[in-house]
Amino acid sequence: MASWIIQITVMVLSVFISSCQGKKDKMLYCSACKAIVDELNYSINQVDPKKTINVGSFRLNPDGTMKDKKVPLARSETHLSELLDGVCNSMSDYAVHVDPDTQHRQYMRFAPRGSGATGDFPDFKNFQFEGPEASNGLKFACETIVEELEDDIISLFSQDTEHVHQELCNRVSDYCQDTSHTNEEL
Repeated sequence: MASWIIQITVMVLSVFISSCQGKKDKMLYCSACKAIVDELNYSINQVDPKKTINVGSFRLNPDGTMKDKKVPLARSETHLSELLDGVCNSMSDYAVHVDPDTQHRQYMRFAPRGSGATGDFPDFKNFQFEGPEASNGLKFACETIVEELEDDIISLFSQDTEHVHQELCNRVSDYCQDTSHTNEEL
C-alpha cells in the first residue's frame, strides 16, 4: 500500500514539475544562438592570423625537454573562452526585425560594429525598438545558451567547423529546428 502511494506521489510531482517549467521562446533562443555565432565569428576574424599561443603541458619530460605546440590564437580554447565571457554584452545592438514579405520575426543586429564600418543593414523601418530593456531577454537567452553549451561552442569554433550556425543552433541545441530558414544554403 505504501509503495502505491509513493508511486502516485512521484507521478503527480513529475507532472507538476514538467508543467511548471516555462517553455523557451524559440524565436528568442534561435536568434540568440545565431547572434552568438555571428559575434564570435566577427571577433575571431579580427585577430591577426599570425598570432599563436603555446598550448599543452608545461611539464618536463624525463629527457629534459618540454612538449608543447603552437596553435593560432584566434581559435585557441583560451581565446574562445575569453570571447565567450563577453559575447552577451553585445546583445544590446540587436532588435526584433520583421521581414516585410514573410512577417518572419527574429533578432538582428542593427548597430555597426566599429568606427567607419558601414555594412549592409536592413531598413530601420522593419525593426521594432521597444525601449532600452527590450534586449534584456536576448541577453538572458544568450547567457543561458553560453552557460549550457560552452563546451560545445568552444569545440565547434576551435575545430573551425563549417556552417557553425546549423551545427550549433540546429543539431546541438535544437533552438532553430522549427524555423523555415534552416536550409537556406541547400
